[in-house]
Amino acid sequence: MDKNQSIGFLLMAALLLIYFWFFAPKHKPQTETSPNVVESSEATDQPAIQSDEPTIAEIRETPPEAATSREINDQYGIFASAGSGEENDYILENDKINITFSSKGGSLKKVILKEYDDYQLNPLVLLDDESNKIDYLIQTTKGQINLTDLYYNVTKKNLGDTSIIEFKADFGENIYISQTYRIEPGNYNVKYKMTMKGLGNLVLDGKVDLIWKDHLKRTETDINYSRYYTTINYYTTDGTFDDLKSRTSDRQEYTFEMPVTWISFKQKFFTSALIFNQPVSRGYISTEVNEADTNTVKTAFAKLELPLSHFSEDSGSFTYFFGPNRLNVLKRMPEGFTENLYLGWPVIKWINRYAIIPIFTFLEKYFASYGLIIIILVFIIKMILSPLTYKSHISMAKTRVLKPELDALKEKIGGDAQAMQAEQMKLYKQVGVNPLSGCIPMLLQMPILFAMFQFIPNAIELRLEPFLWASDLSTYDSILTLPFSLPGYGSHVSLFTLLMTLSTILYTWINSQATATMQGPMKTMQYFMPVIFMFVLNSYPAGLTFYYFVSNIVSFAQIAVIRKFVDDDKIKKVLEENKLKNANKKKSPFQQRLDKAMKASETSKKKKKSKK
Repeated sequence: MDKNQSIGFLLMAALLLIYFWFFAPKHKPQTETSPNVVESSEATDQPAIQSDEPTIAEIRETPPEAATSREINDQYGIFASAGSGEENDYILENDKINITFSSKGGSLKKVILKEYDDYQLNPLVLLDDESNKIDYLIQTTKGQINLTDLYYNVTKKNLGDTSIIEFKADFGENIYISQTYRIEPGNYNVKYKMTMKGLGNLVLDGKVDLIWKDHLKRTETDINYSRYYTTINYYTTDGTFDDLKSRTSDRQEYTFEMPVTWISFKQKFFTSALIFNQPVSRGYISTEVNEADTNTVKTAFAKLELPLSHFSEDSGSFTYFFGPNRLNVLKRMPEGFTENLYLGWPVIKWINRYAIIPIFTFLEKYFASYGLIIIILVFIIKMILSPLTYKSHISMAKTRVLKPELDALKEKIGGDAQAMQAEQMKLYKQVGVNPLSGCIPMLLQMPILFAMFQFIPNAIELRLEPFLWASDLSTYDSILTLPFSLPGYGSHVSLFTLLMTLSTILYTWINSQATATMQGPMKTMQYFMPVIFMFVLNSYPAGLTFYYFVSNIVSFAQIAVIRKFVDDDKIKKVLEENKLKNANKKKSPFQQRLDKAMKASETSKKKKKSKK
């Protein structure tokens, strides 16, 4: 590996370390913060919405069952007829989801994703009445009324393949509240419409507060890694996607400064979302982590102020989404919804979306083993990148051929690094070698490396998929648990990470032996970098480290094939011909300026010596 190859390698390693460090999970001790503190970059014309976030006990509190008719009337006023009743459960389902509703509140009680299991291989319950609560609050002369505390009459029917359930509370004199849910086959959407008829004079402030609090249930083996990917996303009317910071254990909160079209409680592989037919102008969201609670990933909270006009007979339509973060599913949702599947920064995202994912999806049709799919994906990517790899090895061969002349120059010039650089550039120009041609091909392969770093950890397709000794390619493949935890490494040993590290060291050694041009500290540094990556990637998904390991193995084969087509004698002959051809060639303006700078430097050195 020559000097320029070394520079390219170190630059690539530095970029990788910065990239991995930036995206690596970081957990800080949780600090106490006021629930009413709102992060805002600039002031707004309207006062900030206070969170008024209920406690866990408050969100599950129900009115006393033994309340008398008079107490109910005093509490609910005109709504007293729905203040008591019998609670019954009802189920709507299609081929994707199973949803339980309650006649009390007409609310969602449980959501099961039928195609998925949790990490314990039980049916995947995305939310239930112990972890999730959605309230609709209004202000009346009797005080605040929670519409989800009322009891509703239920009508359930089917229209073709569409299942419909309606919850209705009738208060007489053409005053009623109606909630209708519709589920169609083949998707994860729940169409929702709430109609409030005749309540205009009863709701004092002309608005409804929608409060959604979800203690997001643990669905994956590695809860810390899941927290790293869990947040609240939202999309504004000006086409901007944003989210709360997810890579921290500190409480995060935000008050909307622009109307939003949807919000989502996004986990690593699954999302619960509320999509509005009419933008919501005012709202507050927050997330927080209780690291002692190993059954809850994060607690997500949203308080949205909806004008009463949103609940007229002509309005009031929302869409709930409960489903996987899978591109072909998210693409069918409203604008910006695909951002719930994070695929990296723009260039990286485009590579994943328009190259990696289509290839992966195509391979899924023909191969059942995802380990085999990763292997085939490596071969395809290596084949696409083979011209760059070949060019890089040709550059290494040219430098290897020039090594005797470079050594002679170094012996002739001595320790003058500046003079040596000038003579080296002069030699490169004479023989027609671009000193950057060795590192540029390596850097051009970086986007693919970063793309895989983002795709594999977010690929729900790998979830709970076993391969060899790894029981789940979406998490680390622990073969040994240490009795202690190493800083930056953890307490488990991932075998694929070890194999990746050893194969990288071997690959580096083979290149070093073949070129024998790297000297000094850089020769040691090239072996140090794989060890750093071993620490960084130990807790990353087995699918990712397996991909890098297979990529190294295929690289060995590539080197062996390429070397059969690289003839040092032929390369040396071409370089000598170029040297003769360029012997009397006029120097370029850059070379002229470089020579002038060298002469000025020599003159300055001579003057300093004469003064001494």
